[in-house]
Amino acid sequence: MADFNANVQKLFLEMFLANAESYVRCQGIFNPDNFDQKLHDVAEFIQKYADEYKVMPELNIVNKSCSTNLEDATGVGEEHFEWLLDEFEKFSRHKALERAILTSADLIEKGEYGPVEGLVKDAIQIGLAKDMGTDYFNDPRSRLMKLKDNNGQVSTGWPSIDKKLFGGFNRGELNIWAGGSGAGKSLFLQNMAVNFAKEGLNVIYVSLELSEELVAMRIDAMLTGMATREIFKNIDDVEMKVRMQGKKSGRIQIKYMPSGKTANDLRSYVKEWQIKNNAVADVLLIDYLDLLMPLSRKVSPSDLFVKDKYVSEELRNLAMESQTVFVTASQLNRAAVEEIEFDHSHIAGGLSKIQTADNVIGIFTSRAMKERGRYQIQFMKTRSSSGVGQKVDLEFDVDSLRISDLLEEDSQSSGTSTPSTIYSNLKKQSTIDNSEQEETRSDPTEGVTVGKVSGKTQSTKLRELLKTMNTETD
Repeated sequence: MADFNANVQKLFLEMFLANAESYVRCQGIFNPDNFDQKLHDVAEFIQKYADEYKVMPELNIVNKSCSTNLEDATGVGEEHFEWLLDEFEKFSRHKALERAILTSADLIEKGEYGPVEGLVKDAIQIGLAKDMGTDYFNDPRSRLMKLKDNNGQVSTGWPSIDKKLFGGFNRGELNIWAGGSGAGKSLFLQNMAVNFAKEGLNVIYVSLELSEELVAMRIDAMLTGMATREIFKNIDDVEMKVRMQGKKSGRIQIKYMPSGKTANDLRSYVKEWQIKNNAVADVLLIDYLDLLMPLSRKVSPSDLFVKDKYVSEELRNLAMESQTVFVTASQLNRAAVEEIEFDHSHIAGGLSKIQTADNVIGIFTSRAMKERGRYQIQFMKTRSSSGVGQKVDLEFDVDSLRISDLLEEDSQSSGTSTPSTIYSNLKKQSTIDNSEQEETRSDPTEGVTVGKVSGKTQSTKLRELLKTMNTETD
């Protein structure tokens, strides 16, 4: 690391005086307290002068006012001022962190732990705004291709869901599966762990409810296709299949944490895992959001709106910071129990989570649907696609716990016909043929043949029905 001694700090001040534009760019992080004791008054004079008169002071004004001997740096080439910006940013961050650590030591000694994290975090985040954003009119093709390449770049493993999300989940976003108690939130997260691992991604699955062993056994069933009740009877086969799958997949790390943990606990664990395994975590699956607590704010657990607001924001920040595919789950409230269509009012804790999340997907099932091996998901919010309000039916293997796309023929036979299919069936049902030729009439809701009715019989029955209706009206 560079040695920011008094001579280097003196050069910083000389170059700022020689190039006012550099000072303006660093003004937001310019702090006289960071400078050596001999230069503190000089830095403070320059800052006050620039704030009051909106112009940098002349070199001789500074030297005479502060009894110092700064040298003229106007001869320094423009190309060297990029060095000034880089080094002054490092210097400011270094000094702020140094000061935060010293202050934290006193706070820790007094037992005041809350402010420590904020001090260190603020120091680390010190930096110059070098990224000027997107110049809209400059290179539209590059801008659009970047959006196309980055948007939905990680498949969920379910093509029908990827289609609604324009390709899948994005890194750095907060994605939430929402469902009632027993709806299958954990199953969806565990299925996603398998899907992502098969794509070669490294997955960290953090459970705040189920044990590591139970989660792992469920994944055993999903990977091997065996029923969970058969796992112990076929341990040798399970071991062989899991090991073989592991050789051609990414990693799945399962970690249990007690409820009440924070985003910082997750951050620390992920960092430790990456260091120990010399690998990058691509996916974070957290089971689930409602069991986490905010970082440093004292919030009553009963105030779900405020608690979930802070937790959601902190999790999204973690997703952005780690650039991972971040997926978690949340409860639906009691009002959703009798509903077959979900909206924002059905989220436990209120709108705070939905407002922060990028994608919120509701899980709907019933006892009859589970017996038939069906799940329906409903898109409650999608930030990067137009899927809101749309539904997708999925197939569920009760034995292996595997969730997969419905085959097209299964989708039609399950009664989830498209509007065009329903319209076609209705047209067939209402067709009246005056010929003696028989035709097949179909029930659009069941997709099975009801019977064969001749055109004359249909016509006669229709006349009798109309005559009856006219008589009742009279």
